[in-house]
Parts: sequence; C-alpha cells; structure tokens
Amino acid sequence: MDHSTEQWAGLGELGAELAEFYRDLHQHPELSLQEHRTAERVAAGLRSAGLEVTEGVGGTGVVGVLRNGDGPVVLLRADFDALPVQEKTGLPYASTARATDGEGHEVPVMHACGHDMHATCLLGAATLLARSTGEWSGTVLAVFQPAEELARGAQDMVDDGLFERFPKPAIVLGQHVGPLPAGMIGHRSGTIMSAMDSVNVVLHGRGGHGSRPEATVDPVLMAANVVTRLQSIVSREVPPAETAVVTVGRLHSGTKSNIIPDTAELDISVRTFSPQTRTLVRAAIERIVHAEAAAAAAPKSPEVDWVLSAPLLVSDPDATARTVAAFSAAFGAERLLPLPPIAASEDAGALGAAAGAPTVYWFWGGLEAESTLAALRDGGLDTLPTNHSPEFAPVIEPTLSTGIQALVVAARTWLEPAPDNR
Repeated sequence: MDHSTEQWAGLGELGAELAEFYRDLHQHPELSLQEHRTAERVAAGLRSAGLEVTEGVGGTGVVGVLRNGDGPVVLLRADFDALPVQEKTGLPYASTARATDGEGHEVPVMHACGHDMHATCLLGAATLLARSTGEWSGTVLAVFQPAEELARGAQDMVDDGLFERFPKPAIVLGQHVGPLPAGMIGHRSGTIMSAMDSVNVVLHGRGGHGSRPEATVDPVLMAANVVTRLQSIVSREVPPAETAVVTVGRLHSGTKSNIIPDTAELDISVRTFSPQTRTLVRAAIERIVHAEAAAAAAPKSPEVDWVLSAPLLVSDPDATARTVAAFSAAFGAERLLPLPPIAASEDAGALGAAAGAPTVYWFWGGLEAESTLAALRDGGLDTLPTNHSPEFAPVIEPTLSTGIQALVVAARTWLEPAPDNR
C-alpha cells in the first residue's frame, strides 16, 4: 500500500455527504445517555451502506456488522456523546442546543470533544469498506459508543452482551481528534492515556451565624484546607519519575456571606499512569479528607464517593507497530507524529479488555495546519483551542478525509486480502 490517492477514489463523491452529516451532528449534540437522535442518524447511515445494524446496545449504542467471508473480526470504535458546554466557535453550524442533565439542570450542549467527527469518520470508513468487499476478507464490527464522557459507555455495551451477541474481535481500533495539525496522525506505543478517577466529597460541619464562628464547625475552612493539602500529593508523595494530576474541579458551600453552612462539597479528578500511583493517590485523598475533618472536630465523618473511573488506555506495542507501519506506507512518514503520554482519559480500553484482544489507539489532527505547526514550533500550543474548550471545532477538511482514511488503512491492515488478491 502506498500513499497515492488512487485507493481513495470512492471518497471524493462521498465527502460532501459526510461533511453535511458531520455539520448536522455538530448542530444537534446530545448529552451522555441521551444520544437518541444521533443513534438514529448513525443507524440509518449504516443501513444505507449495507451493514447489519442493531440499535439500543448498552443504552443508545449502535453496532454495525459487515460480514465478508472468512478472516479476522476487526472492531472499529467511535463515541458520539456531547458535553454541557456553551459553544463559542462562531461557526454557521454552531450548536445552540440546550438539554436537561442527569441532575435536572438545564445546560447548553456542544460537541466540544470532537465525538461528532469520530462518528462521521467511522460511518465513512464503514461505507468505503462495504464498497470494497472484493478487496478484503473477514468481518468489520463498527461500534458507536454512548456515554464516553461518563467513562461508562464502553462497559455498558460489554455488559449488554456486546461480545456474546456479535462476533468477538481479534483487534480493537480507535482514534481521537485533537489539537494537532489537520492531516497529521499522532501515535504512541504502550500507555497512551491516563487512568481516571473522579470522587465526590461532602464535608460536614455545624452551621450558624457568621458573627459567631466559635459556635460552629466551619466546613468552608475545612474545604479550603483540603484543597490546599491535596496539592501536596503530587509534589510530595508521588515519586518524581511518575506522573499524576489531582484537580479540584468543583467546590460548593453556603448561600450567604453571614451564614456558616453545614456542609461543603468538592468534586476531585485524578489522572495516573500506573496502578501503584493510582492506589497511592486515591488513598492519600481519603486520608487527607478524613484527617482534616478530624482536625476540625467535624460532628460527622466526611462522605467520600468514587463516582467515575476509567482504566489506563494502552496501545498494544506489537499491534501498534504493525498499524503505524501501515500508516507510514499509506500517508508518508512526514504525516506521522510521535506523542508523549496524555493525561486525559478514555474508556475505549474496556472493549479490548473484555474481548481479550489488543487495542490500537491513535490521535489525528483537527486544527488548521499552518497556524498549528507555527504554534508547535514557537512553544505556543497552549494558546490553541483544545478538546472540551467552547472554541474547539475541527476544520472539516482535511480532518474528515484523514480520519476516514486512517480507519480504513488500520482495518485493512488486520483484515485478510480477498482470496483473489492473495
């Protein structure tokens, strides 16, 4: 396979249709566990391409099966949920959607992480593979996963019998669009994304009038001390050769300046790159929370609830080497970019773990190439919009065509050649 454009002859006439599909998904985002319209659109697209389609897997998940003779089963995965973010891209197809979240709050909704691009690329790849069945043999399993942002959609699909109801894959392939130059592919062998844990903490005090703090136990002070002390975990407990992140993303307490409240709540996010560090950090958070409550003579023990968790995402070294070699042949080595470990997290690894199959995972660029390359060269990467930003939206091309091509190249690397082509 070389990096000529001849093998993509079918993509040109499909591109405009897929670009419109992408703009539609971007303009109509849906929160995790609410992706009903998105699932219907994906399912309709897969049926039009000729795949066997099952909806409602693990909630709103969609599975397309393309059977084409003997050979390996190759799973291609995309996610399609959106985030509670107010879009600020200024695009003509920007989202103005609003929805009710799981806690009953009305929130703005945006595809701020690029999952609409993921779904569109997988639909495009499945379509091209269905149109080229004379060239390969095996089975393609196209998995469109809900609720990635809750780190549960992959496991929900597994728990709903994904690998009992559908063929079990020999390889799991997935990708994520990110703040790289459009047209480039970022890769890494081994651990590529961190494990993630999210914990909700409720500190209990004793409320009263702000003028009489001696008659109260102040949970605001407790919370402030916890936030400060948590910063010492990474700087003083995690070995320097390890990497970890501890972030307090939400701290809420009280209603009025002259009232000391009864409780304070914190939401804490943890990112780690080894099981040992993960255990250390989780234990340290619980120790600090309970110790601060004891130091403040809290009338009730704190509540510590670990609410979300995602495993390390490991791109299997041998399988990654084989897949990246195919990318180099198809696109040219100049379009490939080695990546460091990334402190964001993904639940895609749950699919490979459940299937007992290696996972290969890569990133590809979604930002305008020239300005992004200049920012990389000048050390200004942090000035660019990134995933989860209200200003993040991939340029449609060459992001769309690159994402489709990468999935097709990766799939064909693991599928068998058609009998006549062997």
